[in-house]
Amino acid sequence: QVQLVESGGGLVQAGGSLRLSCAASGRTFSSYAMGWFRQAPGEEREFVAGINSSGSSTEYAGSLKGRFTISRDNNKATMYLQMISLKPEDTALYYCAARRRSRIGVNGYEYDYWGQGTQVTVSS
Repeated sequence: QVQLVESGGGLVQAGGSLRLSCAASGRTFSSYAMGWFRQAPGEEREFVAGINSSGSSTEYAGSLKGRFTISRDNNKATMYLQMISLKPEDTALYYCAARRRSRIGVNGYEYDYWGQGTQVTVSS
């Protein structure tokens, strides 16, 4: 069992930056691919970014590439999402997820463990 705890969300003005963190319990973090998803009110959950177990490969939702950067520190069992040039449409509840595979998944059903989410609100 893996427990995931997100942090780093908050209220930021448009154009600002935030860094989200996802701390994982357990010793198997380095064998799991990880991902960030988000869900805005009234919208479906969507893939934001993913990273493979070693951190050597990443994927992004097309519209977010260039503004968001995913990374991980396996020694600290923590994943990060650096977000810059934030827009009001980035407002959502951001979730981290772990997958019992080394390769990245881009669909929510591919992930086995989920955090509770951290709210990001971008004001115009």
